[in-house]
Amino acid sequence: MSGKTVRLFTVSILLMAGAMHAFAQTPTENVTVTGTRRAFHAFAKIFATPTMVTGKMARWEHGLCPVVVGQKPNYTRYLTQRVQYVALAAGAPVNTDPSCAPNVEIVFTTTPQELLDTVSKDDQHYLGYFSSVAQKKALATVTRPIQAWYATESIDLKGRRRLDTGRSIVSGTTVGSFSSLASGGGDVLTNSNGPDLTDMAPFFASTGNHLNDGIHTGFSHILIVIDSTKLAGQQMVPLADYISMLALTQLGAPDACQDLPSVANRMARDCSQVADALTKYDLTYLQAVYHMTSGRNMVAQRGEIGDLMTDRLEELK
Repeated sequence: MSGKTVRLFTVSILLMAGAMHAFAQTPTENVTVTGTRRAFHAFAKIFATPTMVTGKMARWEHGLCPVVVGQKPNYTRYLTQRVQYVALAAGAPVNTDPSCAPNVEIVFTTTPQELLDTVSKDDQHYLGYFSSVAQKKALATVTRPIQAWYATESIDLKGRRRLDTGRSIVSGTTVGSFSSLASGGGDVLTNSNGPDLTDMAPFFASTGNHLNDGIHTGFSHILIVIDSTKLAGQQMVPLADYISMLALTQLGAPDACQDLPSVANRMARDCSQVADALTKYDLTYLQAVYHMTSGRNMVAQRGEIGDLMTDRLEELK
């Protein structure tokens, strides 16, 4: 075993130990696991979000590498480690190389809309999927004090990856796609604000099975922006845990109130099930996301997540 491999293995073990310690120290909600199978499936239904290209849920397929911008060093270290700990506890891949290229950018700023205007101009693919200029403008609009943008990629049966871009503005740089592997060409992607759009039809190798076609979706980049002017005085742990959830899964209806205790309920108005940290329901949901069958259709994925949550939470009774 090489020296580098030993160091990475050692770091992984330390991170896993830190994760167990962190969750052992996390306050738990003062309720027992009394939810029913229906309640767990409802929990999964509210959170589960299909992507635009495959209609399936996205998750990290390669090592997550978070970076925090706009905070003091102590909190930057804490938040970075917390995201890694939650990822390890969920079963998500984590890149432990200190020099890894960041693919989860967590930015604290007093001018979030100015930041998104710049992203829209210079790094439009970070916004996620859009198929028109109007959709792009809507995506680049800040509407919440904590908001996340998800860039995804689709992986076919042969392991070939394609950035999920519904349409791209012409006259840009070249990005390779499944249809261009043989010819060496590529689809067109640009960072300009031009009005002209061109279709990018995807080509996927699949099993042909409607239940599990072998095509799945992964994250390629996540941008999380926190409006510092609206979250002054927020407690460290709940904020870090909510950000960790956004870094690991795309939450559908982020303003909805879950019937079971969840740290995500902190963003919901007049919600009685607000938690001060990641709850057992949040963690089992994340674990289910990272253990479900990635190639299944959305209905099957959502059902599998509900079943996995039920089995895990039954063990905790």
